[in-house]
Amino acid sequence: MNAIQKYFRYRQSLIDQYAKGDMNKQEYLQRNYEAVIYGGIGPFRNMDTVEKALFNYQYYNALAKEMKSVSTSQHMEYELKQDYLEKSNYYYRKKDKATMTALQMLDYRGVEAYFVKVRSRFLKGKLFEIVMEESGMILHSTSPLLLQRLREEGVFHEESRKSVIDDYINHRY
Repeated sequence: MNAIQKYFRYRQSLIDQYAKGDMNKQEYLQRNYEAVIYGGIGPFRNMDTVEKALFNYQYYNALAKEMKSVSTSQHMEYELKQDYLEKSNYYYRKKDKATMTALQMLDYRGVEAYFVKVRSRFLKGKLFEIVMEESGMILHSTSPLLLQRLREEGVFHEESRKSVIDDYINHRY
């Protein structure tokens, strides 16, 4: 088993613990962040496999969420908050690039995407879910470019659906 596979196995154990209620969303996010940052794996400059692209998705998603979380500190100057939000958005764009790479390598086969029903007014009609059947991965994005590509490839369903991981995405942290 290679390092990426070990990471995904560890990540699955975190998901299982979260699903059982053994940890809350913040604890899950923190442990996943630590795993991708201190795991010594990536990110990969050359995403030449779907596995590497999906790892990069996780890596940049964890960084984006961490930067966003730091930006919510109440005792932080406005300019510093903005810097953290800019970093968060930068990492979300890198995550979307990794998503696009994985989708292209799969040639959009075994992929289904749709908007998800969310409680957040900000994310309503923007957040969509991408389900990759073969790997069992569930990805999320708000990228208009990614959305357009999914529609062009005929794998985007226009209706809003309950997320496969609804409890997770609709739980604030």
